[in-house]
Amino acid sequence: MKVEQIYTGCLAHAAYYLESNGEAAIFDPLREVDPYIQRASKNNARIKYVFETHFHADFVSGHLDLAKKTGAKIVFGPTAKPGYEAVTAEDNQVFKVGDCSVKVIHTPGHTMESTTYLLIDEKGKEHGIISGDTLFIGDVGRPDLAQHVIADLTQEKLAGYLYDSLRTKIMPLSDDLIVYPNHGAGSACGKMMSKETTDTLGHQKQVNYALNPNLTKEQFIQEILTGLTTPPVYFPQNVLMNIKGYESLDDVMERGKKALNVRDFELVANETSALVLDTRNADDFAKGFIPNSINIGLRGSFAQWVGEMIPDVKQEILLVCDDGTEEETITRLSRVGYDHTIGYLKGGFAAWKEAGKEQETMKRITPDEFVVRYENHPPKVIDIRKKSEFDSEHVIGAVNIPLNQINQHLTEFPKDAPFILYCAGGYRSMIAASILKQRGWDNFVDVAGGFSEMAKTRVPRTDYVCPTTML
Repeated sequence: MKVEQIYTGCLAHAAYYLESNGEAAIFDPLREVDPYIQRASKNNARIKYVFETHFHADFVSGHLDLAKKTGAKIVFGPTAKPGYEAVTAEDNQVFKVGDCSVKVIHTPGHTMESTTYLLIDEKGKEHGIISGDTLFIGDVGRPDLAQHVIADLTQEKLAGYLYDSLRTKIMPLSDDLIVYPNHGAGSACGKMMSKETTDTLGHQKQVNYALNPNLTKEQFIQEILTGLTTPPVYFPQNVLMNIKGYESLDDVMERGKKALNVRDFELVANETSALVLDTRNADDFAKGFIPNSINIGLRGSFAQWVGEMIPDVKQEILLVCDDGTEEETITRLSRVGYDHTIGYLKGGFAAWKEAGKEQETMKRITPDEFVVRYENHPPKVIDIRKKSEFDSEHVIGAVNIPLNQINQHLTEFPKDAPFILYCAGGYRSMIAASILKQRGWDNFVDVAGGFSEMAKTRVPRTDYVCPTTML
C-alpha cells in the first residue's frame, strides 16, 4: 500500500493519493485534477474512487472533474446529499482499493456528513486515518461553519457532535495510527493547527487539547468555541458549490485565458462590471497601476485573500499579471470558486503603460521615514494585521483594523486628514491601500516592509494592548 500526501501551501491543504495493486484512490482533491491522473498513469494504476471527507468550505474540490475524466466513483460519508451522482456510504462500510481497504468512520461535528477514512493495508493491519477536518495536528475542525449554510445546525450542537465523534470513534483507535489531516497551519478551518502535517494518533492524544480525556462535553464545547474568528465570506459559497456541483475547470480555463490587447481590455472593463485584479507584487503595483484596479499579489496567500476581499465568487474578473503567470492565477482563483475570469491584459501593465493610458501610483514610505513623520507630526496610524498580531506588539497609538474587516469599518479611515497603513511585511497593506484608493481615499501612505522592518528602527512600540485603540 502506498500513501502519499500532496500538500499545497497557499491553501494549507492536503490531498492524499492511495495506491495498491494497480488501483488508486484520491482523497479531497484540489480543483485541478490532471496531476492526480498523471500520477496514477505513471504507476499504471486506475483511479477507482474519489473519497470526500466532507463538503469543503475553504476550497472547491476536484471530485467532479476527476470522476468525469477517470470513471472513478465519488464517495461521501453518511447523511451527505450531493446534487450529482455519488455513493453515500454507510458507517463502517469498507471499500477495496487493490489489496488494501478503506473503512468509513462517520465522525460528525465539523459538519454533519464529516467522515474519517481508516486505511487498512494488504495484510489487514490498520495503518492510518484520513481525518479530513475532524482531527488536525494540534487541533480539531471548527464547528461553526455549517450554520452559515443550515441555520438549525448551531455551533453548540455541532461541537457536541464533535465531542462524541472524537470520544467514541477516534480516541478508541490504536495509538500507532498515522493521522493524515486535510489542513495544516494557516488554514481558517481551525484555530491553532500545528505546522506539522502528520503525526501518530497516540501523540495527538497526549498533546492535542481537544483530545484531553478529562474534558466534560460542556468544557469541550466552551473550549472549542472560544477564540473562533469570523470565517471568510466565501466559505458558504464554496460549500454550496461542492454540494450542488460546478462548472468544469477546463471551461473555466478556456474562458479566462483570453488574451486582450489594451484596446479590448479597456473596452471590456468599461462595458462590464468586471473587477480589475492586479496580481503583481506590492512594489511593482505601487509604481504604477490601472485606475480602479485592486492588488492581491500572487506570491502570497493569494486565494485566501481573494476569498476574504471579493465578496461574490460570481464576480467577473479581468486580470493584470506578470507575463507567464496567467494560467496559474486562473487556477488559483478557481480553487476557491472564482470561476468568472473573462480575460487578461496581454503584455501586462507594461503594455498599458506603453499605450500611454492613464495610470496611478501608490505612495510608500520606508520605516525610517515613518519614524520621522511619527516623531514630528504624528498622523493617524492604522495597523491592518490580525488582532492576535496586534495584541502581541504594535506601534504605540496605532488603531487596529484587520484587513478582512476594512469593508465593515470604512468610516474609521479619515478622508480629511492624513494617515499611515502598515501590516507585517507590506503584502496586506497594499491590498488595503488599493481598495481604499479604488473607493476614493487619497490621503494616506503605506509602509514598505511593514512592521517587521519598522521593528528594526526606533519607532515606539508596545507589547501590550491599549483597549482604546482596538476595534
